[in-house]
Amino acid sequence: MKRLLRYMSNYRYHLLLALILAVSSNLLALVGPSLSGKAVDAIAAGKGAVDFSTVWYYAGLMLVFYFVSAGLSYALSLLMLHIAQRLAARMRQQVFDRLLSLPVSYFDRNQAGDIISRVSYDIDVISASVSNDFVQVIAGLVTVVGSFVMMMMISPSLVVVMFLMIPLSVYYTRFMAKKTRPMFRKRSAKAGELNGMVEELITGQKTIQAYAKEQVMTERFDCKNEEAVCAYYDAEYYGSMIGPTVNFINNCSLTAVTVAGSILYLLKRLSLGDISSFVLYSRKFSGPINELANVISEIQSALSAAERVFRVLEEPTEAEDIYGAVELEQVKGNVTMEKVNFSYVPEKPIIRDWFMKAHAGELVAIVGRTGAGKTTIINLLMRFYDPQSGEIRIDGKENREVTMKSLRSAYAMVLQDTWVFEGTVHDNIAYGKEGAGREEVIAAAKAAGIHEFVKRLPEGYDTVITEDGVNLSKGQKQLLTIARAMLSEAKMLILDEATSNVDTRTEVRIRSAMLKLMEGKTCFVIAHRLSTIQNADKIIVLNNGKIEECGTHVELMKRHGFYYKLYASQFQ
Repeated sequence: MKRLLRYMSNYRYHLLLALILAVSSNLLALVGPSLSGKAVDAIAAGKGAVDFSTVWYYAGLMLVFYFVSAGLSYALSLLMLHIAQRLAARMRQQVFDRLLSLPVSYFDRNQAGDIISRVSYDIDVISASVSNDFVQVIAGLVTVVGSFVMMMMISPSLVVVMFLMIPLSVYYTRFMAKKTRPMFRKRSAKAGELNGMVEELITGQKTIQAYAKEQVMTERFDCKNEEAVCAYYDAEYYGSMIGPTVNFINNCSLTAVTVAGSILYLLKRLSLGDISSFVLYSRKFSGPINELANVISEIQSALSAAERVFRVLEEPTEAEDIYGAVELEQVKGNVTMEKVNFSYVPEKPIIRDWFMKAHAGELVAIVGRTGAGKTTIINLLMRFYDPQSGEIRIDGKENREVTMKSLRSAYAMVLQDTWVFEGTVHDNIAYGKEGAGREEVIAAAKAAGIHEFVKRLPEGYDTVITEDGVNLSKGQKQLLTIARAMLSEAKMLILDEATSNVDTRTEVRIRSAMLKLMEGKTCFVIAHRLSTIQNADKIIVLNNGKIEECGTHVELMKRHGFYYKLYASQFQ
């Protein structure tokens, strides 16, 4: 709650205006019961004893006050809607900016669907609560205070009678709020888990159908769905109990006020108009309390959603550049890794005592069984993770001594998991070099062997690729990312199974083009198909996080060691 209020303080002037509108609207509305009481007092017993001029006068004033109050309430609603939308837009922007600054480890730990749920659903819940519940709470507070003052002016005795039930109402509301808060936290968490699973199912739909696992995945989804439904039901069930119960308590209080007022009227301590006004004010007093009890579940839901959003905003960002970090300029591409040890989990080491030296312009291939630590090496080179011990140097400068931006800009990457964005083919390729012209893009596409395919597209290089490239095959998307990497001016290149989604003939064409375009660049290639790295200057063979062998293809084949067995297993 405190964090959300601090966040909303950025809109304090708008909120101040909203407060003024709320106070004005409700104060005008509070005049109505008093005028009603005066109109009632103008009605006396007996035929023709009604002072119609007085009745119509006060009725007209009531109409004017209620009309102006309604206009101010409408303006207040519009203002709160504007505040809520601006707050949601700003919050989404900050969450998105935060996500871009978070380390890769955060995305390794959290489902994509759950992260999306925080950016969209949770912020929508907060926005809806601010635009609706905040107005109700502010307006209700003004109404409660104003009604109390007016009731005290009419009859302090009746106020005492009415307040006999208030402690019970307050205690019950606080008790239920504490009880339901964890339920709404669980509801938000289960909604995030469900979104995460839906995202996975949609992404893997082809695999699910290929293995005829629809029934299995339906059962898993049913389980997650049932958990989410139960979490929703528990939160809403107990949350919805608050309003009716508080309303019942307030009605009991109103009954006591009516009985006590009747007695005071018989004792001629109060007029009929006073009793009428007091009853109306008591209804206005209890009304906001009932409303607050009814919206307490929505407020709890908003607070739980805010916790999830602020948890993202409070996540530690990537390690900042150390004081005195220098820009990596005029990169040659000499890379060394000395005594590097790394593990994602402390008790499970992945890389142990790793030593590697790559000279500028060399093609270094890293091979090994699945899980040997090949991709981890790339993560360390790019500084997605920092090693627990040891040093990684580029041109003699330790990774942590240079700025993160200049370090990563020194590499171009093509990963096994391709990524293209919604935009033209030209934009996707030109992403690899700022300000790249059409001729450069075409040259890179030709080198990657995708130019002829692009020419056959409806608009050529201006053809728009849909979101995530669903209108392209996997191989075509990978060729696009290869062309993007070829366009980059980076002096070092990382290829993580870059040709895994293309056919053998295309692979040969790409490999020959790469050999030409990679001249003068230090290249790190991770490959499972060992036939693709026979021309490497150095092949490093990983086994259980350690270097098993190192040398050229010819040298390693002559040794008849671990690499020889890997190579032979692919051609037996």
